Amino acid sequence: MDFKEFILAHDGCDIASLAMQRGRLSAEVEDWNLALSTLEARSKLRHKVPQWHAVPSLQYPKVLSAEQCSSTETARYKASLLSHFPNLSTKTAISVDKPGESPTCPPKHPVSVDKPDGVVEGLRVADLTGGLGVDAWTFCQVAEEVLYNEMDTELCRAAEHNFKELGVKNVVVRNRMVEPGAVKDILGGFEPDVLFLDPARRGDGGRKVFRLEDCSPNVLELLPELYDACPNIMFKLSPMADITLVCKQLPGVREVHVVATGGECKELLLLLEKGYTGCHITVIIDSGASLVYGGGDGSDIHKPSLRDPSHLRWAPPSYAAEGGHRFVDITTISSGEFLFEPGKALLKAGAFDLPCDYGLCKLSRHTHLYVSQKAIPEDLASFGKCFEILDILPLSGKTMKEAGKRYPKADVTARNIPMTSEELAKRLGVKPGDGTIHIFGTHSDSEGRVLIICRDNK
Repeated sequence: MDFKEFILAHDGCDIASLAMQRGRLSAEVEDWNLALSTLEARSKLRHKVPQWHAVPSLQYPKVLSAEQCSSTETARYKASLLSHFPNLSTKTAISVDKPGESPTCPPKHPVSVDKPDGVVEGLRVADLTGGLGVDAWTFCQVAEEVLYNEMDTELCRAAEHNFKELGVKNVVVRNRMVEPGAVKDILGGFEPDVLFLDPARRGDGGRKVFRLEDCSPNVLELLPELYDACPNIMFKLSPMADITLVCKQLPGVREVHVVATGGECKELLLLLEKGYTGCHITVIIDSGASLVYGGGDGSDIHKPSLRDPSHLRWAPPSYAAEGGHRFVDITTISSGEFLFEPGKALLKAGAFDLPCDYGLCKLSRHTHLYVSQKAIPEDLASFGKCFEILDILPLSGKTMKEAGKRYPKADVTARNIPMTSEELAKRLGVKPGDGTIHIFGTHSDSEGRVLIICRDNK
């Protein structure tokens, strides 16, 4: 059988079990190793990039590339950011699916078109670290022409095959090393409006790295050369990268986008413009909800950089930027009030004082939990979890026993106290709950260590 037939015949099979049958099955397909890696990669792409999973003729020589590639949702979000560069204002506004929308599965057979619907006339994007090609694929849906470059020859050949199978015709494929002195050769006359790079975050022995200088390619070394080639650059960095540090290291950062889905921070995206010296804004995306956190100075001077901000909400002027901090005296909190636990995207963005702009008060400077007499505003509630406070007790051996008896099943979180959540749950003597009751062991400036017993306020 041909490659596609073999993939369909064994789709969904246990890979380890299939690998043990090599002697019997390898004669059925020309490239056994490619078939096996493709089947394993397809299992990872089934929900991550369903449009690609729907095309069984696609090839995936490296499983790791499927693990590390963008999902359809996050790739489309990156494509939407192409319209955020202000010096592209002469081009048609870009329209792609909004973040959070469920991806639409493609027809059984990909539609081949000379010019994809919805492309921006004249827009050219160069992806210098193409990987599996999911990002380049979404760029092709909005740009008139895309350059895909991948340093790994095997992966590059697979991407070229896959683009053809997907019906993508507005892509130029190249296989060059991205290193100092090579950018001009990679572009080879291709003049991009935007450069995109997603440096590999694996060091010696496959260990994960987060610092820019440890990634490959080293964008700190390449940046002057990149700016010479194109004034607009988009970087995808590790969600673990230090935003404050990278913004100091990279001149021209105009926007920082923190993208989270399913409660996990997935991507950190930086938009750079050559010569830009102003403060950057931070855009927080969490499972479709969006919020713009304005650069720390409370001004709106950054708004013009967002040419199509229709799906973005702007945070209130920064109270903290005016020198104010709202901390609560925990003795004044009563049952029936509300507690807000920020999600990972909000915390990653460093927006620790943002809930105070919505009228909430922090428990302490280093405890990122917030309380409010009123229900948490809807604009903020999307970026964390909201609870109704049932009781507050000083944290001691006696009160932990009492709380454990009253609430034998509860979710437990330790925050800013010298014990883990698992240790606190053990000392409380509680079993995992159904999400209704949540016990926080934490620290407040006014009363020290406390237990806050809450009910989920969905």
